[in-house]
Amino acid sequence: MVDDRQHWPTELRVRDGGRTFRITFDDGASYDLSAEYLRVKSPSAEVQGHSPADRKVVGGKRDVAIVAADPVGHYAVKLRFDDGHDTGLFTWRYLHELGATQATVWATYLADLEAKGLARG
Repeated sequence: MVDDRQHWPTELRVRDGGRTFRITFDDGASYDLSAEYLRVKSPSAEVQGHSPADRKVVGGKRDVAIVAADPVGHYAVKLRFDDGHDTGLFTWRYLHELGATQATVWATYLADLEAKGLARG
């Protein structure tokens, strides 16, 4: 179930040479999200498509790093990755959801990679 409350970040930090993005929220939740996880789950149309049928399974991103995290208004952050990807706007709600469901989403991603014959990198 998706949490519909608005969550506001109290900390945004790129760590470990761009390999980890830490986000802490005002509800006390704190998540360390890998750059790889964020890159392959980017909310961009390039990754998500324009419908569920268009959604891409992105492989080969094990060593990707975040090179910049730029705030967008009061609702999101634009992450730029060292592979040139920079079109996804990560809303606070989406980041909270990615953090809260990380184990399940990651397991599904790994299964999708295997089913498509792709590798992490």
